[in-house]
Amino acid sequence: MKYAQDIILKPVITERSMNLTRDQRKYTFKVAKDANKIEIKNAIEEIFKVKVSAVNVMRYDGKEKRMGLHSGKRPSYKKAVVTLAADSKTIEFFDNLM
Repeated sequence: MKYAQDIILKPVITERSMNLTRDQRKYTFKVAKDANKIEIKNAIEEIFKVKVSAVNVMRYDGKEKRMGLHSGKRPSYKKAVVTLAADSKTIEFFDNLM
């Protein structure tokens, strides 16, 4: 059994994600790679006590990076954009950032 805190890893704070939050009630999070949309929706509703209307998920492969002769790779991750329902309250954590 997965706990909600294991699914939602951290919020994504960028200029674009903050514009989506303010204009369209969409919130962006880094999530566990093996989580699906239903698990993400249930985790967001449990942690923040809001009502979710849609979840969009994107997978990112890690980029190859070089430093001279040495090469490495950044870790891959999964990102979720969560849209709240019209009658739902906002997430307070993001309200303090705007």
